Amino acid sequence: MPAPGPLHHIELWVPNLIRAEAAWGWLLTTLGATPFQSWEHGRSWRWAEDGVYVVLEQSPALTGDRHDRCAPGLNHLAFWAGTSAELDALVADATDHGWTLMFPEQHPFAGGPEHRAAYLADADGYEVELVAIQAGQNGSS
Repeated sequence: MPAPGPLHHIELWVPNLIRAEAAWGWLLTTLGATPFQSWEHGRSWRWAEDGVYVVLEQSPALTGDRHDRCAPGLNHLAFWAGTSAELDALVADATDHGWTLMFPEQHPFAGGPEHRAAYLADADGYEVELVAIQAGQNGSS
């Protein structure tokens, strides 16, 4: 049994499952997740080492057609992206998979001079932060 507290899963309601699956499926599999579940209105990807998974669902109960990261609620999800070189490779490929680099004039230090990361947004307004592991970090700090 896992200890109480660590993340079990994240579920994002998306306005267009096909578009979201293309963008998020690429990102999540590139970050090491594998397809987990698939049903009429949703898909999920899971990391085997800890079982955490991300769900994308185009629910019939949606009340809007775009996520607003500046409204109350979810601002962004942050993922470890690997080394600086792996981060750079993700950013280079991201636009081919439906993502736009945010804050390009400050990239890769938009989060500060000691925080190497990329901030990406998808076509539906969801933001991800991809954080490079720096020397001395092991991905768990």
